[in-house]
Amino acid sequence: MKTQTFQLVFESDPTGGYTVTVPALPGCITYGKNMQEAREMARDAIELYVEDMTASGEKIPRTGNALLGTIEVGVASK
Repeated sequence: MKTQTFQLVFESDPTGGYTVTVPALPGCITYGKNMQEAREMARDAIELYVEDMTASGEKIPRTGNALLGTIEVGVASK
């Protein structure tokens, strides 16, 4: 079995914990009550997502060329 690296996006939830999305896999979203659990849940979600894609004969997206960045913008406040 070969391995592949997927980038994760963690967003803190106002009620606690983290929502995790996987940009390369649309709709692959999970949640964990802390960062460790969120990472573990993300691994499980990715494995299931990729397993389903493989079973359906879909090609697994390559993630090696993705660039992540941030930008700061001014936002008017009330």
